[in-house]
Amino acid sequence: MEILEILGYVGALLIGVVLGLIGGGGSILTVPVLVYLMAINPVTATAYSLFVVGTSSLVGALRNMPKKLIDYRTAIVFAIPAFIAVYLTRKFLVPAIPEELFSVFGLDITKNIGIMLFFAIIMLIASISMIREKDNGRNLKEEKVSYNYPLIIVEGLVVGLLTGIVGAGGGFLIIPALVLLAKLPMKKAVATSLLIIAVKSLIGFIGDVENMKIDWMFLMIFTGLSIGGIWLGVYLNNFINGKKLKKGFGWFVLLMAIYIIWKELF
Repeated sequence: MEILEILGYVGALLIGVVLGLIGGGGSILTVPVLVYLMAINPVTATAYSLFVVGTSSLVGALRNMPKKLIDYRTAIVFAIPAFIAVYLTRKFLVPAIPEELFSVFGLDITKNIGIMLFFAIIMLIASISMIREKDNGRNLKEEKVSYNYPLIIVEGLVVGLLTGIVGAGGGFLIIPALVLLAKLPMKKAVATSLLIIAVKSLIGFIGDVENMKIDWMFLMIFTGLSIGGIWLGVYLNNFINGKKLKKGFGWFVLLMAIYIIWKELF
C-alpha cells in the first residue's frame, strides 16, 4: 500500500472526526481526499462522496432521532425537490457534460478540471460561512414553525443541483435555509439537515449506480472509516470546543480550495 493511499484512509477517518466534532463540514474534504490521495477520477469521486456523505449523515440522523430534534415535516418539504434535483443531475446532467469544455489563455478546461474548479468555489463559499459564523443562541428557543414553500422548493432544487455536481452535503446552505425559511431553532435545523443530506445524497448515488461501475469493497472500507471517525469525533467533543474548531477548520477548507485552484490551473 503506497503512502498516499494510507493518507487517503487516514483522511476518511478525519472526515468522520470533523463531522462528529462540529456537526458538519467534514464532507467537503471527501472529494479532495479521493481525487488527490486515492487517485480517483473526479466524476467517480463525486459519486463515491455522495455515498460516504449520505451514509455518514444517516448515522448522525439516527443518533438525533431519540432526542426528538428532527422536524420530519420540514425534512420532507425540503428533501423532495432536493433529491429530485440531485438524482436528475447525477443521472443525466453530469454524464452529458462534454469532456472538453473550453480553452482560456491557452489552457484547455476539461470536464474533470471544471468539476474540481467548481468544487473549489463551493469550498470557498463553505469556508467563508464557517469562518464568519456567529453564535446563533437566539435561535435555540422554540418558535412556531412556518413555511415559505416557494423559497424552500427553490432552495431545495439549488442544493440538489450543487450536491449532484460536487458530491458534497451542502449543510452550509441547508441549515440557514431551515432557520430562515422554516423558522426552525438552530439545534433542530442542524439535526434535520442531516436527514435531508442523507436522503438526497443516497438517492443521488442511485443515479450513479445506473451509470458507472462501483468498487463496493473500497467504498465500504472508506465509508466504514468515516463512520468510525464520527464516533471518535463525538467522544472528542467532550474535550474540545467544537465552535472554536469550526472556525479553524474553515480556514483549512479555504486553504484547500486555493490549493485545488492552483493545482488544476498551474
